[in-house]
Amino acid sequence: MVLAIENDAMFRSEVLESDKPVLVDFFATWCGPCRMVSPIVDEIAAERTDTLKVVKVDVDEAPSVAAAYGVMSIPTLIVFKGGEPVNTQVGAVPKAKIEAML
Repeated sequence: MVLAIENDAMFRSEVLESDKPVLVDFFATWCGPCRMVSPIVDEIAAERTDTLKVVKVDVDEAPSVAAAYGVMSIPTLIVFKGGEPVNTQVGAVPKAKIEAML
């Protein structure tokens, strides 16, 4: 299941305070490459429900969260472990590349 993050407090509780790694997909509804990556992110979320939390942040809805992590281009995928960003991928990439960053 993929959770939509709507604000800073929700990001803190769902991502920064998570006990398992979190894949965060920073996107926008109008972004073509984001629409290409979205089904791949959903697929990974379904396959790894026991070991990984997956959330999506609409940069237009939660711009302060995106700004806090230096998101300048979308899609941007960031893996968080223990509340810290540990890996980042910018742009539309194939599933294998996303899995490699996990």
